[in-house]
Amino acid sequence: MTVKHILFDCDNTLVLSEHLAFEACAGLVNEILAHHKVNAQFTPNQLMTEFVGMNFRGMVVALRDKHGFALPDAELEAFVKEEEERVIALLKEKLQPCIGVDDVLAKLYNDKKYGLAVVSSSALRRVRASLEKVNQEKYFPHDHVFSAATSLPVPTSKPNPAIYIHAAQVIGVKPEECVAVEDSKSGTLSAVRAGIPVMAYVGSCEPEKQKELAQTLTDAGAKVVMYNWTEFESLLGKF
Repeated sequence: MTVKHILFDCDNTLVLSEHLAFEACAGLVNEILAHHKVNAQFTPNQLMTEFVGMNFRGMVVALRDKHGFALPDAELEAFVKEEEERVIALLKEKLQPCIGVDDVLAKLYNDKKYGLAVVSSSALRRVRASLEKVNQEKYFPHDHVFSAATSLPVPTSKPNPAIYIHAAQVIGVKPEECVAVEDSKSGTLSAVRAGIPVMAYVGSCEPEKQKELAQTLTDAGAKVVMYNWTEFESLLGKF
């Protein structure tokens, strides 16, 4: 079937945000665990290794379930808002685009062969702040930027496929008419479970870990693996 729409993950696919985001939220995670008398603490890198591709809400719920502490909805919502503020502040200060992606977005936008959208686990305010910081918001229709944390009636996180299903329905395309570009296992699983073919991107990962990540994303269902954005056009031809 002909590809009509390209759905981009945001964090570490369009923008180099994961390290910044985990740097900003690690302190809050550790505060939550200490408050609930959980004998565990995380560095930003440890959090990223365990929870990459998952939004903050999903991360905290996973920690709650693992360690068995009570977390009322009101308390969870307060923590989610606090994390969002901390992360956005740091992104506005330091965020950079992924290397090579701007040239690809500009060509896709000018050629107008495919529709373009962003499908993220992160909160919508954070996604929009990220796109605006690196001047990428101009490439995407305002109502085609989707957040698993914000855009759905019930907030969720990848690997739940709900946000990809929702995005395809809003855009008006069949899942098989799309290609998702994802850099994480949870994101790849989310798209695959929604019936959307995946192009994995590993270029934001440390060079010595890229082959391992490529295998992980392939095992999760990605059809092809992109190491550099210069490969995008040729790899898209494989769908």
